Amino acid sequence: MSGPTRPAKPAHVFDRSAEWDGLAAFAGHSLPHAMLGIVSGRRRMGKTYLLRAMVEQQGGFYFGATAATEAESLRQFAAALADHVGSSVPFSFATWDDAISYLFGLASPRNSQVPLLAVIDEFPYLAKTAPELPSLIQREVDRFQIEESRMRLLLCGSAMPVMGGLLASTAPLRGRAQLELVVRPFGYRAAADFWGVADDPALAARLHAVVGGTPAYRRQFLADDVPASLEEFDDWICRTILSPFSPLFREARYLLAEEADIRDTALYHSVLAAVAQGNATRGGIAGYIGRKSVDISHPLRVLEDSHLLVREADIFRAGKSEYRITEPLINFYEAVMRPAWARLESGQAQEVWAQSAERFAAQVAGPHFETVCREYVLGPGRTLLRSSLGEVGSGVVTDPAARRQTQIDVAVVEPGSGGRKQAVHLLGEAKWGTVMGLSHLERLARAREVLTARGMDTSRCQLACFSAAGFSDSLRSEVSRGARGEDDVLLIGLDELYGGAFRAPLH
Repeated sequence: MSGPTRPAKPAHVFDRSAEWDGLAAFAGHSLPHAMLGIVSGRRRMGKTYLLRAMVEQQGGFYFGATAATEAESLRQFAAALADHVGSSVPFSFATWDDAISYLFGLASPRNSQVPLLAVIDEFPYLAKTAPELPSLIQREVDRFQIEESRMRLLLCGSAMPVMGGLLASTAPLRGRAQLELVVRPFGYRAAADFWGVADDPALAARLHAVVGGTPAYRRQFLADDVPASLEEFDDWICRTILSPFSPLFREARYLLAEEADIRDTALYHSVLAAVAQGNATRGGIAGYIGRKSVDISHPLRVLEDSHLLVREADIFRAGKSEYRITEPLINFYEAVMRPAWARLESGQAQEVWAQSAERFAAQVAGPHFETVCREYVLGPGRTLLRSSLGEVGSGVVTDPAARRQTQIDVAVVEPGSGGRKQAVHLLGEAKWGTVMGLSHLERLARAREVLTARGMDTSRCQLACFSAAGFSDSLRSEVSRGARGEDDVLLIGLDELYGGAFRAPLH
């Protein structure tokens, strides 16, 4: 089978090399039959920007649906098709059946000798008013798995539960897709470069803790208003995030309201607030909002399906898990903005922010820093390990002799197999505002001893201290002397996390 042709990524498409390669391989595949792809991702991730660039490269068809009635959507689709084929006569379809049949007909061998890329963006809008659409597409895909076709159809949408359901269980399109791509936020290093702050790790870390890796926030929302230095961060956050005149002021609320499956937004905000306040277990969330655990199963599931919340298993304790908010701006809103909403609306941004330093450090920057440290170990930091990567996560090590628990913020564990024991390759602690010293290292060393006594293989286990505030002279001296063994201890600060000035590939 001949390989796919892959157009070069345009310079104006920042990063997204892996996503571009996946789309390019799909769009240019030489298979003489119809192919279906599903592209999803939360709003503001740049999905439309990416797909439009691919359509332009391929000379394909693009249709962006809007919230409209079935009849109006059908007219808009017909007009887009007429424009694509260069018809001077307006198209008119009586039903979506006719429209989908015509679309697939454009990719027949008599009409097209090269793959035809067709993108239907915001597909959930169409499926809501015309629920038969997935079945109609299934019929055409199945038909052109037998007959020859050059169709490369991409269905795209931001409603994550809807898009995920297209390929789930007994859904009509189950088993029909050759591509399933989720467009995610930029990683923390790419985000720093996108915002132009990669040379200032302290600023980059704070910026990412607030706005994350969402591309739209810099250019579409803030018109390239970026803090020039760490000293400008406080003024920047007051005029952009905490100002009632800024587009980002109500963005966290809009993100929640836009999810189709969310009805009682007050309940969902309470769930998110519970997690932001540190009540991250199911029982803790239920207790915080005054509900029984069974009563919050549905909102938790909806928030997970919407990719706004993620449940992370305790890497050391089976059956234990905690929830984490995936969108930094929502976490910032719940922790800092929502408790002072009336004051912020009245223009007291400076006062509110001045009084939020402790809350920001404990509930926003600190937990976010731990997540970034795990991302580092999964990415550039994996080269520091003396063994294979394994599973990266966090968890609690219970010390029965000392009757205490040690929180491990960054752990790398390789599951056992056959006669081989479960192996621990890294134990790390992450601190945002604390200068780490020997006591932190000793706590990690004790956790390693406990895991060894539990029967886990710790022979190649390294200890890692991650700190945004730095390390004490005594700790640095201990490590530099190699007192605990060569490469046994890693000290990783912001400079190491950001690796100098990161530059995402443009091509």
